[in-house]
Amino acid sequence: MAKLLIFATAAHALQLPNVLKRGKGAAPALEKMRFLNNEEARTVAQDFGTPTYVYDAATLKARAEEALAFPNAYGLTVRYAMKACPNGAVLKLFESMGLNFDASSTHEVRRAMRAGVPASKCSLSTQQLDDDAITLMKEHALEINCCSLSQLDTIGSALPGAKVGVRFNPGLGSGGTAKTNVGGPSSSFGIWHEQFDQVVALAKKHKLEVVRVHTHIGSGSDAEVWKRVSSMSLDLCERLGDSVKTLNLGGGYKVGRMAYETSTNLQEVGKPVTDNFRDYKERTGVELKLEVEPGTYLVANAGALVTKVQDVACTSGKDKGNDFLKLDAGMTDVLRPSLYGSQHPLVVVPSDSTKDSDDATHEYVVVGHCCESGDLLTPAPDEPETLAPRLLKSCERGDLLVVESVGAYCSAMSTAGYNSFPTAPEVLKTSKGGFVSIRRRSTLDQLLQNEVQVDASQL
Repeated sequence: MAKLLIFATAAHALQLPNVLKRGKGAAPALEKMRFLNNEEARTVAQDFGTPTYVYDAATLKARAEEALAFPNAYGLTVRYAMKACPNGAVLKLFESMGLNFDASSTHEVRRAMRAGVPASKCSLSTQQLDDDAITLMKEHALEINCCSLSQLDTIGSALPGAKVGVRFNPGLGSGGTAKTNVGGPSSSFGIWHEQFDQVVALAKKHKLEVVRVHTHIGSGSDAEVWKRVSSMSLDLCERLGDSVKTLNLGGGYKVGRMAYETSTNLQEVGKPVTDNFRDYKERTGVELKLEVEPGTYLVANAGALVTKVQDVACTSGKDKGNDFLKLDAGMTDVLRPSLYGSQHPLVVVPSDSTKDSDDATHEYVVVGHCCESGDLLTPAPDEPETLAPRLLKSCERGDLLVVESVGAYCSAMSTAGYNSFPTAPEVLKTSKGGFVSIRRRSTLDQLLQNEVQVDASQL
């Protein structure tokens, strides 16, 4: 049985798209770094240690400019979905370019405020409505999208006559995986579209003015589904009447991290939506403003994680096994492969610069430093439990390995603290090419600071 399982796993690994797509007899192209070069990666490792997240200001600015050029008929607000990467330096950069912000909790709103972002530039769409949301609305002009009937009732009871947004689940969803699909009957996000009459009744009861309709169907969503949802959302706006001034269509634009993946073209998906808004104006006389909430699109490919290969292992003997590279990072820093089977480009950088031109390659399974069999950087696509060896530059202990496209949902979803590993530092590659620290590496004292010491005799 063991041999059968090993054979099945190895056979499945051959289904990787980069293997399937290469021509007969051709070697698959090695992945490349997006904004770092070998010498810069070594500089980051020397100056900041490993692992270290690096963000590229030039890429962040370029993606923001693309979002700000999103086609629209009667006005546009771009809200950065800050849950993707909430570092204060990133928030400040985006605010300086005219972006507003989408927050998923009041804690994120307060975090943005500490970075100098006024709460009035934030919109809250949350699974957990707390008392602070009321405070922020009253004292700081926070905008809110009510995501359930109870939230609508709570806001109405506390702030009768308030202007609110309503997030609907339009009955249709799409995402890169089932875990990132936030629309349709399998999702709890938003008010189910068939409860529309209850929304109207609650708004009337509390004299609420529904000024915004919000829908968001998933991360990595299909562009065609996104266009369909925009039409369905406009129908909801029309049924609510002239009070609705804004339609927020969320984000979820697919980003190609791997060479064989493609990214959403914002101009292409935006044009038919713009046409729909103009048709809406012809029907109703209302010029709706558009809001979009890109997160991954803005930051995913603007981030890299510089790690070190701290050990190697081989399980080949009588039967063929695997060659493993063990990093000094892992699911504590990049959880997405373990959670979703997500794919990230991996690039080996020799510690010895004289070996940069060596062209020897080898297939490795790349794993993290946690005492967890699921701490895997090279799963099969969308299958986090399947090992998928990756062709890389031949590697030795002490070499660096750069994990690319980690700007979104990596540092933000860190499981640092597991095995008591610290939080990795973050640095920004500036537009001038230098590197500045934007978050220090955490210490053991910081990890333990909230623990309460007790006398064992009392237990």
